[in-house]
Amino acid sequence: MQNYVKGKCGLEIGGPTIFFGSRGLSLYQNAKEIDGVNFSNNTIWEGSISSGQTYAYAEGHKGHQYISDATELSEIKSGHYEFILSSDCLEHIANPIKALLEWKRVLKTGCPLLLSLPNKIFNFDRNRPDTTFEHILEDYTKNTEEDDITHLRDFINLFYFTAPPDPEEYANFIRSSLNNLTIRGVHHHVFNMDVIQNMLSYTGFSVTALSDTFPGRFLAVAIKLA
Repeated sequence: MQNYVKGKCGLEIGGPTIFFGSRGLSLYQNAKEIDGVNFSNNTIWEGSISSGQTYAYAEGHKGHQYISDATELSEIKSGHYEFILSSDCLEHIANPIKALLEWKRVLKTGCPLLLSLPNKIFNFDRNRPDTTFEHILEDYTKNTEEDDITHLRDFINLFYFTAPPDPEEYANFIRSSLNNLTIRGVHHHVFNMDVIQNMLSYTGFSVTALSDTFPGRFLAVAIKLA
């Protein structure tokens, strides 16, 4: 896996994450440089961040931080990066095909997308039905935006709590879910292996590896076709 990034310049969408760091696949330490994209100057995962050379993805390593929705990377020229990383991000995006097409645009032809997605068996989505590819394709053809609430009721009503939440905790959960456009904590879609394969193939990637053997997640490696 490290050979995909070794000595190369790439982009990470929605990071950084321990999965790509020294406690995971050790991709950060092998890359030449990684820039990052986050949707806001303040997120529940990263706290306060700013654009510029501030993307601290590993100790002693910084790249450029973009503040932008993952579906709109207009600051980045086409074919700029030699790899793209994204972990536990695409499920938070209302229009995943739109996002994948934009990630593909900024990637050089023949270069890889390394995509990690949650496996519902191991998280709070376990009671939810898998999203069909037909629904994801419809989101794209309808140009669904990030304020979409189609899956909000499903997310709230079928959320799996490991223990019954106390009233205050549950009230905070409801508030944050209803404020998803700002917080982006909702999982719009629940993926499986077939849907991942179909999304990547539809958006012009050749899937060279797709696995559910990593703890709690699916991992795909897909190469941008011409």
